[in-house]
Amino acid sequence: MEKRTFFVVVALLMFIASKASLKTTVMDLTCEYLTNPIGIGCKQPRLSWKINTGQSNYVQTAYEIWTASSEKELKTKQNLIWSSGKISSSQSVNVVYEGPELISKQRVYWKVRIWGPDGKVSNWSEPAFWETGLLETTDWKATWITSPVDDSKFEKRPSPYFRAEFNVEKSVESARVYVSALGLYELYLNGKKIGNDFFTPGWTSYKNRIQYQTFDVTSFLKKENALGAILGSGWYRGNIGWSGNINYYGDRLALLAQLEIQYTDGSSEVITTDESWKVNTGAICESEIYNGETYDARLEPTGWDLSGYNDRDWKKVQVLDHSLENLIAPQGPPVRAIQKIDPVELLVTPEGDTVFDMGQNMVGWVRLMVNGKAGDKVVLKFAEVLDKDGNFYTANLRSAKATDTYFLKGNGNEVYEPHFTFHGFRFVKVEGYPGELSLDAVKGIVIHSDMKLTNSFTCSDSLINRLQKNILWGQKGNFLDVPTDCPQRDERMGWTGDAQVFSQTAAFNFDVAAFFTKWMADVAADQLPDGKVTNVVPDVLNGGGGATGWADVALVIPWNMYLAYGDKRILEVQYPSMKAWVEYMRKRAGDDLLWTEDWHFGDWLAYATNQSDYPGATTDKGFIATAYFRYSSSLLAKIAGIIGKTEDEKEYSQLSEGIKKAFNHEFVTPAGRLVSHTQTAYSLALAFDMLPDDLVPKAAKYLAEDVQSFGHLTTGFLGTPLLCEVLSNHGYDALAFMLLNRKEYPSWLYPVTQGATTIWERWDGQKPDGTFQDVGMNSFNHYAYGAIGSWLYTYVTGIGIDEDNPGYKHFYLAPHPGGGLTYAKTKFDSPYGVIVSGWKVNGENIEYQIEIPANTTATVILPDVALQDVSIDEDIEFRENGVQKEKDVRFELGSGKYTFTW
Repeated sequence: MEKRTFFVVVALLMFIASKASLKTTVMDLTCEYLTNPIGIGCKQPRLSWKINTGQSNYVQTAYEIWTASSEKELKTKQNLIWSSGKISSSQSVNVVYEGPELISKQRVYWKVRIWGPDGKVSNWSEPAFWETGLLETTDWKATWITSPVDDSKFEKRPSPYFRAEFNVEKSVESARVYVSALGLYELYLNGKKIGNDFFTPGWTSYKNRIQYQTFDVTSFLKKENALGAILGSGWYRGNIGWSGNINYYGDRLALLAQLEIQYTDGSSEVITTDESWKVNTGAICESEIYNGETYDARLEPTGWDLSGYNDRDWKKVQVLDHSLENLIAPQGPPVRAIQKIDPVELLVTPEGDTVFDMGQNMVGWVRLMVNGKAGDKVVLKFAEVLDKDGNFYTANLRSAKATDTYFLKGNGNEVYEPHFTFHGFRFVKVEGYPGELSLDAVKGIVIHSDMKLTNSFTCSDSLINRLQKNILWGQKGNFLDVPTDCPQRDERMGWTGDAQVFSQTAAFNFDVAAFFTKWMADVAADQLPDGKVTNVVPDVLNGGGGATGWADVALVIPWNMYLAYGDKRILEVQYPSMKAWVEYMRKRAGDDLLWTEDWHFGDWLAYATNQSDYPGATTDKGFIATAYFRYSSSLLAKIAGIIGKTEDEKEYSQLSEGIKKAFNHEFVTPAGRLVSHTQTAYSLALAFDMLPDDLVPKAAKYLAEDVQSFGHLTTGFLGTPLLCEVLSNHGYDALAFMLLNRKEYPSWLYPVTQGATTIWERWDGQKPDGTFQDVGMNSFNHYAYGAIGSWLYTYVTGIGIDEDNPGYKHFYLAPHPGGGLTYAKTKFDSPYGVIVSGWKVNGENIEYQIEIPANTTATVILPDVALQDVSIDEDIEFRENGVQKEKDVRFELGSGKYTFTW
């Protein structure tokens, strides 16, 4: 009897456990792509959630959202701000808040529950919240303050330190500080740095938009308080761009801060920057993005950020007459210290330099640990590579000094990190270190915009795995508030061409929705009145722009963000900018619709048989410009249709077809040969649908023959992202895999064989004999060629976007084993949850494992296989759900985990 009871209990527990595993929960609530954000500037924020369930084929059939002013009211349904009611919809991404209009400084708590296909409702999610910032200019009571010392012409410009004291006499309910700067700032309250963000307020089109940040400082307040800030030149007035662009946006640093305190008795108080503040200089003697920082610890004004500090020798600030009209809440993720790296080796070069090898080309700085006498001077210099003899090499940094200098104060162990500079480096040369150096004297601090990592790709080839790591590191190193071209030399600008060709790969590897939302607003802000899009954004090159493939960022990135995240709003917001750029091209092309006259970068840094050729000279630039004119016009027509502008949809569809006709008349022979007989020309023509249907196979054959003839790629910035995709789409995947696997120059794996840990700017940045390319343009951290990543994820492992159901609401899983690989796998965290697509060769069979997240569906396409040879989860009967389509087998599947074998 006891034994029977035991088995009954076990069976019951197993039944309960199985039911629990099938329980559906709503999780990962976000608002505008952020978790519990404070200080947002959106009056109609979008809400998203993910679904965790053990049920297969789960589709949300309805949802309900509650919002309230407190968690208690949310729980009890008292005084709800807004209830959506039960909405019959499967939408769980970017659901627009439709309650009463939000006001400044309003915190809103929210939760959601959903109904499944069986009609059963889930439990309510855990509560989340968002909080608005200062939504109106009139909310600002603070004034801009600056130092009375005009140091704009000084050779070295020390950072100003600002401070003020105030008392708190009542019990505090909550406190927020809203802060911005002309320049960069670090904010301190009662001796503690506020927030873990760096390079605030961020880099925007400062003449049009300046961000402010919001911090919760409730727990920092005391009875007696000191609020302070340190400013750095940063992008605002530092050396940025070429030709010594000093003071590009302004010559005076300034601070704006507003601390709002809510007391438990219902009263409030506002502390602001005004003429009562004081200012002085301190230990930061100089801090510039390109050149580095000089810090003299002997000059630290100890206690300056604490109450009671003697500031009688400090100067009174000046109020700066600067507008508050262009202040905006942040739209993108902040820059943060994301990772720490220990050096792998301490070496002495043949020239006698002492150098740390961090083992990874990284972006950030090193934390220095040192003990010595007051006045001891330690100099840190940064480089990406050693030369062929093993010596420290900085020629490719051009005029950037990339040097941090620290003077010790001499009272025991000291730790130093710079404040307003960053470096791109793998190697650190140390001069003047007191005592004996060891590996624990420095630690690498990796910084970048705080984007969530969303992708992992692995395969059976270790070099390709290293390539994927290099792609990730290239993105991390260059996505530092704006998508820079490179992080080390005297440039570091937001080149539009690099960003647009890499944007699809970028959206796989990290969650870049908010990052690009912010940056694209600056693209529009810096766009010229005639529609010309600048070459770099924010623009620090005095309006230079209009280059094909670069300026088309105005359409390409919003379109790719729509595809990746289902974000319709970015299309709506950026539409005037998109339209203005297409109209600019129409004017420049003229009545014949051929854009052949203006200067362009072309297929930048393409391989040339004559190495003295101008970079990108191998493909006719008028050909490229007209192809992009057609492509952007066709995108604009699609986008117009999506956002309900039907007349524009018709107009730009007709324009697109007109350009295509003109292109074929001008650039294509009747046999399908292009006047520019290059890999880039054929890739553009085929990818952008430039050719009549009957010439497509012929053009694809010409492309394949060119690749076979060279035995390698010849493409540059514009052709490279398309090459393997086009070859694969037209039946030449063996050639695409050949290009991927090639280890000699030029190829993706050649830099890997040379020890690269990031993507290079040039195919041969370092030549086989160990010498370097032209020092005038030779970055070893330049992400553009990393766009091959998209082909690895979408073709090799086969995760494909469905344009008609963007954001992976429905997607394709179409793997392509090949290239000598024995396995490949991508694990991608989509807006709906994790998608897995991984195949491996198992003897004579291929095993393919997939995972489809809840509330989505997928079309599985198995290549070159007969339906009768496929089994799924060892269930032969499941074949009934498959459809043979020519050489492929297709299955329509809902959420769940599946294993195919054929």
